[in-house]
Formats: sequence, structure tokens, C-alpha cells
Amino acid sequence: MSARTAWSGIVRSPLGLTALSLFLLVALTAIFAPIIWGAQAEQVNPAEITQGPSAAHLLGTDTLGRDVLARVLVATRLSVVLAVLAVIIGVVAGTLLGTAPSVLPRWAGRPIVGFVNIAVAFPGLLLALFFAVIFGVGTTGSVLAIGFAMAPQFARLTQTLSAAIAGRDFISAAQVAGVSRVRILIRHILPNIGEPLIVNATVAAGSALLAFAGLSFLGLGVQVPAYDWGRLLGEGLNRIYLNPAAALGPAVAVVIAGLAFNLLGETAAAALGGRSARRRHALPAVASSSPRADAPQPAQVDGDDVVLLVDDLRVSFPTPAGWVTPVRGVSFAISRGEAIGVVGESGSGKSLTALAAARLIERPGHIDAARLDFCGTSLLTSPDRAIRSLLGTSLAMVFQDPMTSFNPTRRIGSQLAEAASEHQGMSRRDAMTRAVQRLQSVRVPAAARRAHQYPHEFSGGMRQRAMIAMGLMNHPRLIIADEPTTALDVTVQRQVLQLLAGVRRDTDAAILLISHDIAVVAQTCERVLVMYAGRIVEDLPAAALHTGAQHPYTRALLEVVPELDADRDAPLKMIPGRPPAPGAFPPGCAFADRCPLASAVCRERDPELAAAGPGHRVACWHPVDDRVAASAAQAQIEEETVPR
Repeated sequence: MSARTAWSGIVRSPLGLTALSLFLLVALTAIFAPIIWGAQAEQVNPAEITQGPSAAHLLGTDTLGRDVLARVLVATRLSVVLAVLAVIIGVVAGTLLGTAPSVLPRWAGRPIVGFVNIAVAFPGLLLALFFAVIFGVGTTGSVLAIGFAMAPQFARLTQTLSAAIAGRDFISAAQVAGVSRVRILIRHILPNIGEPLIVNATVAAGSALLAFAGLSFLGLGVQVPAYDWGRLLGEGLNRIYLNPAAALGPAVAVVIAGLAFNLLGETAAAALGGRSARRRHALPAVASSSPRADAPQPAQVDGDDVVLLVDDLRVSFPTPAGWVTPVRGVSFAISRGEAIGVVGESGSGKSLTALAAARLIERPGHIDAARLDFCGTSLLTSPDRAIRSLLGTSLAMVFQDPMTSFNPTRRIGSQLAEAASEHQGMSRRDAMTRAVQRLQSVRVPAAARRAHQYPHEFSGGMRQRAMIAMGLMNHPRLIIADEPTTALDVTVQRQVLQLLAGVRRDTDAAILLISHDIAVVAQTCERVLVMYAGRIVEDLPAAALHTGAQHPYTRALLEVVPELDADRDAPLKMIPGRPPAPGAFPPGCAFADRCPLASAVCRERDPELAAAGPGHRVACWHPVDDRVAASAAQAQIEEETVPR
């Protein structure tokens, strides 16, 4: 998203529109009010001394007969200018204090850090009064007092931001290259912390207005014949029982200007947040969802039984260099009551595929597909309300770590009951009754008592059972289990897998099981999808996994599974090399650099996912279809594992 697009989107929001309107009102008043109403504000009229509001003087007149409203409008320029000057002083002084420890030797930087820590502990207005006494009464003294009173907060902010940037690799590289500390500060640190400082400075301008009004009200700020809102407020307060409008006018002006600066800061933060790293890199448009001629087609299934249909799914995320697509062209289908396992190394796109199917990819992530249908409803074109209702009642997610999936401050039963109350309109009592029943159905002992306990009172296996029970609170047609047994011991792992199998048998729900463990998937599922570098490289029946796998990567995954009768003195088997990064997929087959059967064509063209038998698809130029090739691949893997 470009800077112009970001700002235009924010400005069109209610917050942005209000902030812009108020800021323009204050700015235009500060510029033109002295020109338009300057003479009226200074005109003394003894015949109209201390009059109340009237058609000629909306806020009345002061003790010299001058129009109070005109003086409030004219005072906008001085009030705003003084506040801005104080903020500039505070930002400059705070930045110098905050960055000094990174430039000066440690023995000189520590006292500065200690001084900032002590100064931050004092209230800003108290510091302003302290500095006002030091610098003296008057406009100059007030500007310096408020500016230096704001410096500690900017110093602390600068220290925090600088510390975060100082740990980056490019700072270490500059230090190794011999770049001086001052140059690192100017060229590398300050440009990366500029935007947060500007946003906070905008918000601080509203506080500076209030501080100036307070000092002038106490007689320490602007002195006659000059006047600002604080001085006008003090004069109006002396006659508040005779003419309340004289005090109300400058007070309202201070509030409006303060809101303008604070809302402007919030708007700037919303527009600039997360954009610093890519503000100079315009991102290309994401490819449209039109189907590709060479896109792998999902397995053919009966349309009435299809629960999830994925056709040419792509998931993309923006980076400074452009869009990165870690899931690229995934196609498959799941039928009612079917169990499909998805296996692959970390970073292969398994979880992203599942999250995309559940519409859990948040912006700026982008989902693109020729078709993405759940229970016959398109998840790409249907209204959000209809999709939320469908997914809330027919889709269940079982995550890898149930401790982070449950709210630690709420009881298990209430969290389960919320699902039924939200999507089925059940009463609180009925929903809690169903929650206890669902906990019983997943074999949680003493379910009625357990429902009133907190997540930390459950063991890992019990939390995973409760997570499955939450999915069963409605009537799911698909259960997506993303690494549901990774953090569990072998015994509990078996119980959870048996529980999922029982749920599938009892409810006829389809299961999409994501796992690193290909052995678990082979024992639990009917079909296996093998993913590598964001693509499905093989789709085959689980019964044929050990004997009929044809892709070298699938074979390698099977070979690295440890066995009980393996030689303990021999090194563990492993797949040589590492998977490519999502933003650095090589041309051709992504597994070519790690494959012992790779040839020139593998590094030039990416193979399509083509039929290799009944219910079997494979994407490989050299599928392993005989024992000789399989033995050669295994020999290469074992050779890579021998220590040198």
C-alpha cells in the first residue's frame, strides 16, 4: 500500500476526517484571525465595558470594552506558535539526551541515562513550574520551561527506539566496517526512529497548549500587552459570575486545539504504522484470481459430498521488495467423513493453507484462488456475515498450542458456551449444559467440575481435549487440526488421535490433519498431501504411502522417520540441505538442490501435479517408480549424514 493510499484511507475514516477538520480550523484561524479581527480585538470602547453576550459581541467585552471573541480568535496564533516552539525544543533536547549514551563513552552516558530516569518520574507540569522559576516570568521563559519539561519523555522514547534499532544486523555491519558512532546515529538510527518521534511530537503539542494555558493563567506565561488563551481565561475567570462566556470562550478554544493536535497524532500513527520499512517500495498489484491453464486441479469428488474445495490457492504477503507468495497454486478437495493429512517441513505452507481455508489470513495478507468453497459456499465472494455464520457453525479449528488458544482469565466452560451462544442463540444455561456434555464426549473426567476451572488447571492433553470439545459445540462438517499432538507425550498423542477418529466416526465430519510426523498421518488419514515450498508435490492414498510414494521428497520424509530397531551407533538420517525461503523460490523444481535424482530440466521447469495412478498425483520430472532409483536416493541421503 502506497503512502498516498494509506493517508487517503485514514482521512476518509471518522477519526481522520474529524482530525483533519479540527486541525484545518485551528490552522486557518491562526493564520487569518489577526488579519481579519486584529483591529477589533485591540479597539478600546469605554462605553461597552464588561458587557455580557449580545449580537454585537457574542462573548461579551472585557474591562476595556474589547470584544472577547475577537481576542480569543486572535490569540490562536500566539498560543499555537508558542506550543509548537516548545515541542520543537522538547524534541531536540530529548533526542540529544536520548541518543547521547549511544555516542558518548559508557562512563559519560550512564549519568545521562540516570538523569533521564529521574526526570521522567516527575510530572510534566511540576517540571514546567520548576523551569519557569529558573528561566523567569514571560513568554521566553515559558517556552523554555515547557520545552525542557517535555524533553525527558522524548529522551526516554528515543532511548527505547534507539536500543531496538541498535540490535539490528545492519548496525552491527556498520560497526564492523568501522563507521563512527556519530555517523551510525545520523545515517542509520535517526532515520529509523523519525516517524514515531514526529507522531509523538504531534500529540505532545496538545499537552503543550494546556501547559501554556496553565502558566499564563497563573501569571507566569505571556505578559501584557500580549495575550494568549491562558491569559484570557484568567481575565474571564475574574468576572465569571458576571459573564461566564468570557471564561468559556478561551476554555473551548484550548479544548478544540488540544483535540486537533491529539487526533492528528492518532491519525498519523494509523497512517504511518507498519509503513516505515516499505515507504519507498511501491508494491505491485496482486495477481487476479483468474484460473491458470496449467493450474493443478483438485481431486475429483462427488459434488454433493464436497466439504472443502480448494482450486489454485495462493496466499501472499507484502514485503519491502514486493509481494511474497509462500502458498502458490494449491489444489485439493475434502469429502464428507474423509480424513486428509498434510505433511511437510516447516515453512512448506501447511498452516497457511489451513488458515486461508478458515478465512484467518488477516490484512495485509492476501488470499487468491480460482475457487475456495466451503460447504458449497464461496469464501471469496460471499458476504462476510454469511461466511462468519457458516464457518462459526460448520468449521472447527484445533490449534497446536491450546494454552494460547484459550483465554487464561476465563473458565473453560464459559469459553465453550460462548461458541453456542454466539452462533446458535442459546441461553447461558443451555450453552453451559452443552459445554459439559461436549467435555464428557471427549472423555474429560468430572466434566461438570472441570467446566468451572481455568485453562492453567488443565494438563496439556486435557486442554487439547477441551479444544476439540469447543469445536464440537456446534455441528462441524470440517475439523482442521493444526499440529494437535506436537506438544504432547506419546500416550496422550495416541489418545487425542483416537479421539479425533471417534469424533469423525460419530459426526461424519471431515478432518484436515496437519503434521510434521508423516507416520502419524499415515496411521490416521485416508489420503496424504505432501507439501514443499508452498506447493503440493504429491497426493496419494495413505495405504500406498510406504510402498507407492513416487516423489523423492516423500521418500525422504519416510526414510528419516526413526525406527525402534535402528542402529543406535549410526547417525540419525536427515534430508540434506534446507528448504528455500518463501521469497527465494528457485526456478524449476524447488526440491532440485536437495534431490539426488535432479537433472537439468528440474532446475529449469517446475513440474505439474499430474496423475500417477488411481487417486495418486505427483509433481516430479523423475518419479521414483522402481526400487533401483529408490535405493540410489537413499544411498545419497545416507552419504550426506556421514560425519566428515
